Amino acid sequence: MINMHAQENQTLENDSKSEKLYIKGNALLIPIGIVNAGLEYQLNNKFTLQGDVLISPWKSFAGHEAQIYMGTIEGRYYFKEAFKGWHIGGNVSFGTYIVQKPNYWNDNVYVDAQVGIPSQYINSQLYQKGFSFLFGVEAGYQFRLADNWNMDIFAGVGTSQDFYKGYVRGTGARYDSADGFNRSGEIIPYRGGVMISYRLK
Repeated sequence: MINMHAQENQTLENDSKSEKLYIKGNALLIPIGIVNAGLEYQLNNKFTLQGDVLISPWKSFAGHEAQIYMGTIEGRYYFKEAFKGWHIGGNVSFGTYIVQKPNYWNDNVYVDAQVGIPSQYINSQLYQKGFSFLFGVEAGYQFRLADNWNMDIFAGVGTSQDFYKGYVRGTGARYDSADGFNRSGEIIPYRGGVMISYRLK
């Protein structure tokens, strides 16, 4: 009996130190047709590395352009042990997009920021196309659902550095007077959800 208990304890200890790998998908975004899936790999007892992609394929979502293609690399630290309990992390992302920014969801006359003069367009006619670099932090909680299955609830915020050009719907003409790309930077919540994870090894 003593040997059996010793073997069981040794098995559990080895399992906690093994390099686990989970595949995961964001259950919160699937109902609205956005795919957010990735892999989380154990580096040691408390650190993991996660890579994931987000794909929003909508040429029009509730009347707004919402095409986003983003990849993220994230390092995580678990206070208890990898894949269990509270965690914090840092991440870097790169994305391309064709979107209509929320401040354009109205029929106000567009004012060109370069010259400060009202234009012939209204905001709801306009959309943006470009790319972004994002850097941020996240926090969350992961717990076991069943054998080989986990749930990971998380949220993140960071800085988004955006490079884009503005276009008019229907004609494809530039609506602004900028040479090359417009540039903007802002602090936004850009990660979050409920990931369902399955252990691959």
